[in-house]
Amino acid sequence: MQKDLWPKLRPANNGDCKKVTELVFNVLKEYNLKPAPESTDVDIGDIEFYYFKQGGVFYVLEEKDGSIIGAYGLYPVNKQTCELRKMYLHCSYRGKGLGKILLDSALLEARRIGFKRITLETASVLKEAIALYKSYGFMEFTSAHLSSRCDQAYQLELS
Repeated sequence: MQKDLWPKLRPANNGDCKKVTELVFNVLKEYNLKPAPESTDVDIGDIEFYYFKQGGVFYVLEEKDGSIIGAYGLYPVNKQTCELRKMYLHCSYRGKGLGKILLDSALLEARRIGFKRITLETASVLKEAIALYKSYGFMEFTSAHLSSRCDQAYQLELS
């Protein structure tokens, strides 16, 4: 018999919105980045509408006690491209390979859905995340629009 392994990656639902918002806002504050609940972060207030009904996905990394310690979303930009959004990991869980689990899952889901390219926006203070993205082959590019707290954009062609 296989033991239950925690944390577990699972699809999110709107019942997770409050915990996801807490995770995202806490990580942002940790890096002195400002949450934007009325604009950039409005999507985590209604995951089912902003992700599932648009043809995307949103996953959470849940601990045994029900706490949400990680998350990511894939938001369709068009039929070929999705944007990786809200990929965050609680500070006490970093450096344990969980970021790779989140990113591996995101890339697998993007390919499963049929996207050919994945983009993301980030802030240069998120050095660990940027290093992870680059290690997977993400390349910096000039985005037509960056959210207010982001100063870099990356993309990866999916094969």
